[in-house]
Amino acid sequence: MDIAAMNKKVDFLRLEPTTDKYGNHRNIWQKVFTMSATISGENGTETSEAGSTVPKTSFSITVRYCENTAQVTSDGFRIQLDGAQYNILSVDHLNYKKHALKFLCSKESVSNVKSEDR
Repeated sequence: MDIAAMNKKVDFLRLEPTTDKYGNHRNIWQKVFTMSATISGENGTETSEAGSTVPKTSFSITVRYCENTAQVTSDGFRIQLDGAQYNILSVDHLNYKKHALKFLCSKESVSNVKSEDR
């Protein structure tokens, strides 16, 4: 693993239910931790949705293995990079050697779920 290539900071967000002062329940993406990462394999495709062409960006994010990253799954977590949020499509444990994890991500479309930092 090339540590020098881990030159981007990424935030890992978790979907957590909260209750406001009126007792209403909502889901909020809250920052859980930040890691240095390597961004690789950036590719994009275009799809047609509702009569318009929409670009779809996907790429891989590789981070070092630790207790926090070992708990990240493709559902319930999201990655934030340079202010944009990305869904985690899959998690690659890289032969379960516990050195690094690779996340395949795609850009999140506009969502009704609010994001807040801790």
